[in-house]
Amino acid sequence: MLELRHLATLQAIDEAGSLVEAAERLHVTQSALSHQLKDLEHRLGVALIVRRTRPIRFTTAGGRVLALARQVLPQVKRTETELRRLAAGQSGRLHIAIECHSCFQWLMPALDRFREAWPEVELDLSAAFSFTPQAALVRGDLDMVITSDPVDNDAVRYLPLFRYELVLAVARQSALAGARAVAPRALAEETLITYPVEHERLDVFTAFLDPAGVAPAALRTAELTPMMVQLVAAGRGVAALPNWALTEYLDLDLVRAVRLGEGEGVWRTLYAAVRDGDEQVPFIQEFMDTARALCFSNLSGIRRAAG
Repeated sequence: MLELRHLATLQAIDEAGSLVEAAERLHVTQSALSHQLKDLEHRLGVALIVRRTRPIRFTTAGGRVLALARQVLPQVKRTETELRRLAAGQSGRLHIAIECHSCFQWLMPALDRFREAWPEVELDLSAAFSFTPQAALVRGDLDMVITSDPVDNDAVRYLPLFRYELVLAVARQSALAGARAVAPRALAEETLITYPVEHERLDVFTAFLDPAGVAPAALRTAELTPMMVQLVAAGRGVAALPNWALTEYLDLDLVRAVRLGEGEGVWRTLYAAVRDGDEQVPFIQEFMDTARALCFSNLSGIRRAAG
């Protein structure tokens, strides 16, 4: 029975103090305003204002409707403003999940710079190691997933960030430290230190060991890259990590890096997955530009990806 125009009418009457001035504010005639008010009172079965008083006084029922107007109309106005800004690409939501433990190194600075340029975009970041992020992306629970494992889905677009080489971190005293490259069978005698995720989501298995039908002698997990490097440096195993994630540890001479396989080695592409169509949203385009610029300024050994 109540419509937004009714709420706007009562608010205008309250602010103006008379039907004449309220009609002017609403850009209608006084007759049309009176007719609308009487029609609403008839539908509600109760008087809303006490006529022939100046300023106009509201009845108890009118006061209840006026209180509703004061609560609802500002929310409607804010939502309309937000929708206009969304349509213009000036605001929105960017909830990101990452499938890359070492990505915090470049992602946090990128988010800080993006937040400065787009303060009205709601940012949120989570680690996607305990759920399937692509499904959450399609459902709308997430807006972007940082991943190196694209999954065929017509509803998802994979925007390339950069290419990186997966290398093997070994202890300085390891027999592998002097090798130019290692074959998969070399890891059959090693303890492989990985992040605590399924094998199917680890590049060292999907792109190196599994195609050769090789399994490491043992497995050990560590939550963080520094922990993995410390274990490797102590001779407790080897770890396959992105080349750029090892740069600072190589500079400190904590470990050695060895190429996986012959030739160019194992190269992977890191993507930002978004819903199909969202790649055109201005603030998502801006995030991609910001992230790529920071990565190529600060990360060593990465390459530009096609697409």
